[in-house]
Amino acid sequence: MNIRLPALAILATLTVTAATAADTSRVERWRSYAGVSWDGPRDGSDPAPFANSVNAPIAGIHFDAAGRAFVSTPRLVAADAPATLSLLDTRATTGPARLTAFPSQEANAVTGAPATHLRNVLGFHIDRRNGWLWALDQGFVAGEAEAPAGGQKIVVFNVRTGKTVRTIPLDAVADRTGSFLNDIAVDEVRKVAYVSDSGLRSAPDNQAGIIVVDYASGRARRVLDRHPAVLPQPGAKVVSHGAEVWPGKPLVLGVNGIALSPDRSTLYWTVTTGTHAYAIPTSLLRDAHARPATLAAAVRDLGDVGGNTDGIVTDKAGNLWITDVTRNGIVRYDPRTGTLALQAASDGVRWPDTPAIGPDGGVVFTASHLNGHFAGQVKAGEERYELWRLK
Repeated sequence: MNIRLPALAILATLTVTAATAADTSRVERWRSYAGVSWDGPRDGSDPAPFANSVNAPIAGIHFDAAGRAFVSTPRLVAADAPATLSLLDTRATTGPARLTAFPSQEANAVTGAPATHLRNVLGFHIDRRNGWLWALDQGFVAGEAEAPAGGQKIVVFNVRTGKTVRTIPLDAVADRTGSFLNDIAVDEVRKVAYVSDSGLRSAPDNQAGIIVVDYASGRARRVLDRHPAVLPQPGAKVVSHGAEVWPGKPLVLGVNGIALSPDRSTLYWTVTTGTHAYAIPTSLLRDAHARPATLAAAVRDLGDVGGNTDGIVTDKAGNLWITDVTRNGIVRYDPRTGTLALQAASDGVRWPDTPAIGPDGGVVFTASHLNGHFAGQVKAGEERYELWRLK
């Protein structure tokens, strides 16, 4: 069915009702880190946190086939973190998160050539079928008004060796000043990637859209550009822990989380400044000759999630898991019934960000109080970067 935007009056205020309550006992704080560190332990004690750890929050997480956890520390608050993509030692349960730059610290050097070095990774994908890691580089770092030429790109690594398999530039389909390359989903069979561009840096006139990238040809196309389903919903506010995020300079973020159904036939996405989830057949997105009007008509509004959202992921059964930053938890969309329901929540969760499927098939998600870090509300030494999971 065609998309129908809700009335402005409904979106003016986000309301949490008793009908959306979730069982707090279903979610548990799995790991809680006092910042981050790229140093090894000394004499058996915890390493010291990175000097500017408060400005290097953990955002993304995914697991490879061996059960190793990879995380992103985007250089959005500050640009001096030793790496923006790292391996996380989940065996450590005290002190800061123990990180090892992937594929190396040199490859993450922000002073390196923008076209060949990782500068600012937020979203990435672990490709278990091909043994790859697809890193989405936003290009710009904190303090830069424009991404340098070649900085916006996808870098595909061999996840085992860390060697670069291919680099696909995105400058031709993403604005170096206005784009905000948020997340990536990958069809591992066809080797086609789908990128969400929230257009945050061009807000309130977000240059939002979805980018379709073909690995074999290296070609990238922009689709659904500024379609209502990828734009911030008019009148919507972003609310976390009962308060509007950044009042006076509100967060205006378009399409954010993006994921594929297990059979790769459906692309899902959510919009952070809004409350709805959407879907479209991937066959249309892969058709370079499909007209914009045809794509627009194929967008489905899956309904109201119940709160503002960030990341999404699908499990093997086809369920879509959506982090809910308003209700401090996670929502499940069941494609068989078409229902959206809050599954678990806790007041201890501060800005649930990226959900991932863990080695045991369960759902794990990051929560690092990102809104507080961007607002400068988290004091150095008080940062907590946490991993939560459903029991």
